[in-house]
Order: sequence, then C-alpha cells, then structure tokens
Amino acid sequence: MVKNKKSHYHADMLSVEDAREKILSQFNQLEEVNLKIENSLGCIISKDIISKFSVPPWNNSAMDGYALIYQDVMEATEENIIFLKVIEEIAAGEMPKKKISRGFASRIMTGAPIPEGADAVIPFEDTDELTSDSSELIGIKVFAEEFENIRKKGEDISKGETIITRGTEITPAVVGVIASMGFDTVNVFRRPKIGILSTGNELLEPGQDLEDGKIYNSNSHTISSLTKIYGADPEIQSHSRDTVEDLEKKLNNFEHVDMIVTSAGVSKGDYDVVKDVLNKNGDMNFWSVNMRPAKPLAFGKININGRKIPLLGLPGNPVSSMIAFEKFGRYAIDKMMGKQIVHRPIIKAILQEDIHNHDGRRLYARVIVEKSKSESQIIATPLKNQSSGVLTSMFLSNGLAICPSGTDILKNGQEIDVEMFGWNEEISKIINED
Repeated sequence: MVKNKKSHYHADMLSVEDAREKILSQFNQLEEVNLKIENSLGCIISKDIISKFSVPPWNNSAMDGYALIYQDVMEATEENIIFLKVIEEIAAGEMPKKKISRGFASRIMTGAPIPEGADAVIPFEDTDELTSDSSELIGIKVFAEEFENIRKKGEDISKGETIITRGTEITPAVVGVIASMGFDTVNVFRRPKIGILSTGNELLEPGQDLEDGKIYNSNSHTISSLTKIYGADPEIQSHSRDTVEDLEKKLNNFEHVDMIVTSAGVSKGDYDVVKDVLNKNGDMNFWSVNMRPAKPLAFGKININGRKIPLLGLPGNPVSSMIAFEKFGRYAIDKMMGKQIVHRPIIKAILQEDIHNHDGRRLYARVIVEKSKSESQIIATPLKNQSSGVLTSMFLSNGLAICPSGTDILKNGQEIDVEMFGWNEEISKIINED
C-alpha cells in the first residue's frame, strides 16, 4: 500500500460518511399505515403484535397414525404386537367426539386435534394396518414415549405473548407467523415514494429507435430497481431535456413523493440548466465527495407547489449513479422506513492484481470475490475495465474493493477490504468456510 502525496488536494471534499450524515439529517421515519399482509414484505412493523390465542390452539397429531395411551403399548414390538380397539377416525379440521381409555385408539390424521385421554400417536407404518383384515382392531408394533408425535398446545405461540416486536422487518417467515395468528393486515411504517428523473438532451427512452449521438436512459431504470429492492415505491418520469421549462415541468409532477432522485447535471462540466433550476426552486448544495466513482453529488430541498421535498442529485455516468445511490439514497430509504441502519458486509480477501488509484480519492473498485483454486483463500480479482460508464461491470462483479483515500496502489497479493454487494448463499458459504 503506497500513500499518495497529493491527498491534501482533496481536503475541500466531503468524506462519504460526512455526506451521508448531512443527507440523513434531513429525513424522518414516515407515518404508520395498515397493509394487507401480502403487500407488507420488506416493511417494518410499527406496533408489537400480540397473539390472541395459542398456536397450536390444541394438542394435535404430528403424524398420520393412531392416537392412544402410551402405557398400553410399552411392551409392543414386531414380535409382540399389541391390539387396540379403534373407536373413531379423526380427520384434520374435525374435533374428536370420543375419549380414549385403556385398550382403545382413534385413527388420526396429521394436524387433527388429539382426543381426550390420548398421550401418544403411533404412525401407520408402525402398525399392521396394511396387512390386517379387521377394521375394528389395530395392531401396534412399536412402543411409544409419552407425547410422542404430538404437537402440544402453545408450543409455538402462547396466548397473550408478544410475538413480533416493533422494528422487525417483515420477511416471508414473519408473514407466515402473522397469518398463523389470524391477522390479514399489519401496522407498518409507510414505504417511501421516490420520484426518479434523468436529465440530458442525449437521452432516448428504452423502446425508441436508436439515433446518432443518442444513448438510452438506463439510470432511471437501474435506480428504480434499486429503490424496489430497498423497499420503496419508485415513480419514473421520462427523461428531461436540458431546458428550464422541461425540467421544471417534470419536477412539478413529483409534488406527492417523499424524495426525488435525479441523475446527471451536477458535475462542473454539465450544462448549468440543471443547477439553475434546482437553485431557483430550492435550497441546494452541490458537493464534491472524496470517492471514485461518484465524486459529484447534489442534495437539498426543492419547493414544489408549497412542499419542500428532499432531492438527491446523482452523477450521470451509470456506475457512478448506482454507487452513489447505494452510498446515500439507500440509507435515506432505510431511515424513512424505520429500518435499522446497516452497512454492507466488509470482508478480507487477497487481491489478485494491482489496483491503481490515480487521484487519491477513496476508490471503490469492482471485483469478483471467490475461493482460490486450492480453496485455501478468499480472493478478489478486479475487472479489467473500471470506467464509470461500463455498466456491465456492476453485474459481472459481486463486491467493491476499497482503496483508502490517499493510497496510490493496492498490490497483488495484499489482503484488502471488500464491501460485498452481490451477497448470496454461495458467497456466504465461501466466507463461512474460510
């Protein structure tokens, strides 16, 4: 690791952490809403959920078999079959009608309530049901422990118990637990509405015919997809041309959103129209952040029909736009949704090629993290092209190697920090096995 003598040139830049703190200070947790459980995935519980009854509500069978008194079959074996009289059949969803006493059994299905008196269930396969000609007697071939194959009342949830606490993120399992308690709605903090707008005369919308000098608007769609992943509801406007009239018109359509995200028009070399419109209609800051990609950033509040709405202005290059939104926009969404602020996991890996840092900013280099061929190390291989315009690098990589500010080079063979954004079961397995 070689320190950069030119690092002092970046003293006027905001650190990533300072920029994030300034942005987050302008957001609050949103209000509570009541949602159908099927629409609540990813939201945050706003009120403790207390069970109205026990789950299961009664002792029930964990197997298809015969409910009986375990003491009746304590001596049962393949050679010493014990016969019991069958008094009824209990299907799932039905209540038993008869009590079990010594010498008797009831045929029972999985999930059906255990009849009074019974304290064990013997599975069908441990009886002579398939070979017996009698419908009144059942031969038991194995002994049973007390409460064997019985799911006890309240073993999952007890009546009056707080099952899910405020602040819990709703996962599929949480949805299932809520449903198991009979609730079809849940109180959560509202999802933020995010207005998304790209700017630039050079843009075309996907689906239009390609023209000379034009490029397709990818930023709106990548940022929209990221907002969905993070739990918000995006609303995309078709791109704005670099005119005051068009930009103001498009922005005015966002009066109902909780945050506006624009891309392009915030760099020193960009057309001034974007900065002019934002400054004219709001209290905006245009920052240089000590990071690469994504140095230029704008943030402030814009006045739209009497509402002051936070606006995050991202760089126009697609990789810069995505990384900036990950570093700043994601955190704003988390705060509005009531989520605990959690950073991406950072792991140690052995670098496979040099990473050069040409200007001393904190560099986030796209890398592929995997096990070495010998499976003895976790390695990180940088992608060949680290240009902020090469969007394919964001799906070909699964992590960002962090080159600290003021460092000229990370060397091949060096242990480095990698921030994982392509986290999945495979990567988790790699890390946990190391």
